[in-house]
Amino acid sequence: MADRVGAPPRAWQRMLSGRRLDLLDPSPLDIEIGDIAHGLARVARWNGQTSGDHAFSVAQHSLLVEDIFRAIVPSAPPTAQLTALLHDAPEYVIGDMISPFKSVVGGGYKSCEERLQHAIHLRYGLPASTGQGLKKDIKRADQIAAYFEATALAGFGLAEAAEFFGRPRGLSADQFDLTPKPAKQVEKAFTARFHKIEADLR
Repeated sequence: MADRVGAPPRAWQRMLSGRRLDLLDPSPLDIEIGDIAHGLARVARWNGQTSGDHAFSVAQHSLLVEDIFRAIVPSAPPTAQLTALLHDAPEYVIGDMISPFKSVVGGGYKSCEERLQHAIHLRYGLPASTGQGLKKDIKRADQIAAYFEATALAGFGLAEAAEFFGRPRGLSADQFDLTPKPAKQVEKAFTARFHKIEADLR
């Protein structure tokens, strides 16, 4: 529905939980893990250009990244594990924009993404901004996941994927589950992993 004539543009989205999340000024109080899991399980990685009967969702990617992160940083505490699991959480609202298009759009997308990430972190007791060391480790896990997804699901050759994402060292794709799953199944798995980490934080 179009905005009313003369009214300011609507900048909030209603969630299935009933929350109304303001994209310009997101409140941690309007963020629910059920909404995050539901949304991420329905957002396709690689713009849906992957093999398999189902899209490889951002929720499944997030689980993969957190799994890889624990493999490369086995001593990571639960707070770091949760930060890794939620590294793409803003995409439950703004979708998964592929990197080439982010370059075209510019800074507006990034600032919106950062506001949402800060609110999500605060909602779950994490520092609003991730420290550089942890951010680097999560980025490494993210790039390894991207390499595995690119070569197993998105049609990239090994050399091409290595050029864009780097070639993983000490890990192989067969250590991880890259089979695209139904949205409901992934939503349940994401929620279960979140609650497991949350319990470990207590």
